[in-house]
Amino acid sequence: MELPPFLLDHWLSAYDFAEPPIAFNLASSTGPRWSIAEIAGLGLKRPGIDATVLSYAPPAGGHELREAIGDFQKVDPESIVVTTGSSEALSILLCLHSRPGGNVVMPDPGYPAYAAMAQAWGLANRLYALMPDAGFAQEADAVLAVTDADSVAVIVNTPHNPTGSVMERAEIAYLAQQLKPRGIPLIIDEVYHPLYFGQALPSAAGIDGVVVTSDLSKAFSLPGLRTGWIVDQDATRRNRIIDARSYFTISGSPLTEVVAAHALRERHQILSRLDLVAAANLAHLDDLIATTGGILSWVRPGGGTTCFPWFTDGRNSRPFCQALADRGVLVAPGDCFGHPAHLRIGFAQQADDFDVALGTIRDHLSIEIPA
Repeated sequence: MELPPFLLDHWLSAYDFAEPPIAFNLASSTGPRWSIAEIAGLGLKRPGIDATVLSYAPPAGGHELREAIGDFQKVDPESIVVTTGSSEALSILLCLHSRPGGNVVMPDPGYPAYAAMAQAWGLANRLYALMPDAGFAQEADAVLAVTDADSVAVIVNTPHNPTGSVMERAEIAYLAQQLKPRGIPLIIDEVYHPLYFGQALPSAAGIDGVVVTSDLSKAFSLPGLRTGWIVDQDATRRNRIIDARSYFTISGSPLTEVVAAHALRERHQILSRLDLVAAANLAHLDDLIATTGGILSWVRPGGGTTCFPWFTDGRNSRPFCQALADRGVLVAPGDCFGHPAHLRIGFAQQADDFDVALGTIRDHLSIEIPA
């Protein structure tokens, strides 16, 4: 099996790990960064770290961590299996549902790993389109329209990467209700929950027929902890998930589990910082789009940390993104998501001088805006 090149990671890695690093990273889909010292400053007890034995953790995750996740997701900790990020969670679920001739239903545009991981497990992709002229709306009937007898799983990402659109809870419940009699699990990728810009929505965890995947990388802005989880009410499938985790990675690190549990317990401080940065930067994006002279259009995101504007004349955005990178501002070209006219802008990591970065974008666009 030869996986397709991961264009998004190639683009990000070329600049985010460069020396010197990019000045303004607007390509990231995380929130503002945290150091260990800052997380520890939220009240992490030193004895808890010092007493941690660097052995294996339980394959399902330690009790303390699952308790903290359960409190966040409002579910029984017994329904939770800890994973190495949500990537491992997705890989496990696709592995367990793989069969010859099967397919996975997923959004287009969508996170590129969905399609690649399905392909890695021998599954075809069936895409439901999120259309700009429909506000990138996520609707259950559109998902059901492309689901067939060979579908082994359906993926919904809400809030959605890269568009920021949101599927309402009633739509999720209806979709799960329609899929369950057909034996098709509804996988809800919630890595950007609970960041919403309208009415706050509860997690889909606990809805009958729904399997939730999430992690600490996006809304919690702690990707370096590599801590994710699966919430699944089906005990039989959950036991298979634990077995798969044992084969894939054995367990997580007890050390990162201690820090992850602490971060979840102190989530109100972490998420408050995310809310402040995202709301302020989104207001700056409103101003940018309003002053591009119609060269760029967008759908304002309903949640999450990214938006997906596009060039209204349909041009390929990569040359523009490259020119911005040369000026110290990183955004992600839309061809990384199969939509070349778009560009993904992350607006939650850059806690300082986001308006300065947008000024560079505006200056470069001004060359093409008629006087």
